[in-house]
Amino acid sequence: SFAYFTIKDRLPQILTRVIDTLHRHKNEFFEEHGEKGVEAEKRAISFLSKLRNELQTDKPVTPLEDELPDAALWNQYLDYQRNLTNGSGEPSWFQSPWLYVECYMYRRIHAALAQNPPIDNFDVFKEGKAQNFFESQEAVIALCTYFQELLKNVKDLNEKQLQEELFKLLQVSLWGNKCDLSFSAGEDSSQKSSPLQSLENMIPYILVNDTEKLWSLLVNAKKRNTEKSNVRVDIILDNAGFELVSDLVLADFLVSSKLADEVHFHGKSIPWYVSDTTKHDFNWTIKQLQSANHMWMSRCGINWEGNLKKGVWVYRDHMFWTLPHDFSSMAEVAPDLYADLQKSNLLLFKGDLNYRKLTGDRKWEYTVPFHQALNKFRPAPLCSLRTLKSDTQVGLKPGQGEQIQASEPEWMVNGKYGVVQFDTAL
Repeated sequence: SFAYFTIKDRLPQILTRVIDTLHRHKNEFFEEHGEKGVEAEKRAISFLSKLRNELQTDKPVTPLEDELPDAALWNQYLDYQRNLTNGSGEPSWFQSPWLYVECYMYRRIHAALAQNPPIDNFDVFKEGKAQNFFESQEAVIALCTYFQELLKNVKDLNEKQLQEELFKLLQVSLWGNKCDLSFSAGEDSSQKSSPLQSLENMIPYILVNDTEKLWSLLVNAKKRNTEKSNVRVDIILDNAGFELVSDLVLADFLVSSKLADEVHFHGKSIPWYVSDTTKHDFNWTIKQLQSANHMWMSRCGINWEGNLKKGVWVYRDHMFWTLPHDFSSMAEVAPDLYADLQKSNLLLFKGDLNYRKLTGDRKWEYTVPFHQALNKFRPAPLCSLRTLKSDTQVGLKPGQGEQIQASEPEWMVNGKYGVVQFDTAL
């Protein structure tokens, strides 16, 4: 299965790159922290080499030994996995749910640094994320230029034109999800060309396309909305780099077109899945745009900084997003986060990992309704914008999955297909 290939090949590659990254920064650690920095780097590397060995030799998954705030929840989850095996041995790397051990690896990478001050705040994936952003410059410029031109007459657009622009930017945000460094094990996956030119040709690859439902939800929320209550959209972010820029453009459009009054972004509280967005990545991206010597890029950056200052945009992170739990246990494990999401009019979940957590990462029949796979997770109306990079997919028409499978065996994992899949909270 793709899960087996991921654990066997992709994850050790990612760990090797992490070790290499630390090694390459040795001098920098020495300059900043002296011998203490070098000692910490050595300890972190030996911790990660041990982790790689455990993974490759299918050792049992061990409890976390750090004192970080989420360690107890992780260890409880390991107990839960032990109970699932019905006494048939300890959960190990190749004998456990893929979602669990993959998340566990990233949490152990975090521990390797967190337990080794003074390099405990070093993000081993930061370089890759920055490189992805710079290598996507042309696409970023094309998108910012298109968007700033659009803003000039956004007030004059009629309903049909607004709808067309929303659909366009939703698609850019959807296909932006192809730029995923954990999927390519850290190899270059930047967006080289303008993302707007090929949208028309990409429509047949959207297997479930509920953009109409999103439109009517937003328009109706606007109509129902009184002066007192704001229309709020939440974007649960995925990758930094080009994808993040496409999400920020979408968010700006929602506010500028008055389809929404506020947008809340949810990122990761620790470095995660190679290219996932942290608070640092979020702020860094806006700063990079601000200081770019391209008029429309810097205009975007300046406006977005303004949105954050005015509170029209809000960035949040919560440790739940980097736990192994699927979202159906959010109400129980993170009731504060669940209650916050309930205040939203629409939740946009970006990317493949969020889709796996929405659907419990199970081997569903393709035709199982999305609503059913969500397993009672419905704090608010929600929509998944996801390109397929793992073998879980629901909500297809009868025969649709089998038909694609016949001509393209890799369709679920090659990032070529996408969904804009919606569920009401009823």
